Amino acid sequence: MNEPNEPRRRFLIGVTSFVAGAGLVGVATPFLQSWNPSAKARAEGAPVRVDVSKIEPGEMITVEWQGKPVWVLRRTRENFLNLDKTDHREELRDPDSAVNQQPDYARNAYRSIRDDIFVAVGVCTHLGCVPNYEPDGMLGVEHALYFCPCHGSKFDLAGRVFKGVPAPTNLIIPPHQYLDNNILEIGADATTS
Repeated sequence: MNEPNEPRRRFLIGVTSFVAGAGLVGVATPFLQSWNPSAKARAEGAPVRVDVSKIEPGEMITVEWQGKPVWVLRRTRENFLNLDKTDHREELRDPDSAVNQQPDYARNAYRSIRDDIFVAVGVCTHLGCVPNYEPDGMLGVEHALYFCPCHGSKFDLAGRVFKGVPAPTNLIIPPHQYLDNNILEIGADATTS
């Protein structure tokens, strides 16, 4: 009768245990890493920085924040004159932004921190289309505006909705702050940082 080889048995049990443990670690590592948010998911919620010194008066740029377009517009002197007209206010559904769609620091006539820079989520409040920036005052309105081509909603350059269009409320103003005179940070402010 063959006697068991005890040292060999221990060796085989040790090797088998080691290989099984390494395999378990190899399978568990990707599984556990899948619980962490992806780089894309982290980036979508992360604040976005914009150098506003490169934006000319009347020019608008679009950046992406949380998967949505965010407009950054440098308003012109003419834009301010049109926004300040009394008859213009009468054309608006919510000229004083009674519906709370902006942080407290943007609850003013221009719905912005700085009068010359307007920041808004570029999504129509009707059905989520992306309005066009119309700098030349086209479409039967004498001044620049945002026009939604899907259903005809119009917004002024403070993001306030005109009367008689499908959009029920003004454009949303995202949280934002200025890190210095030129750097705008969208997605963070003193209350969210």
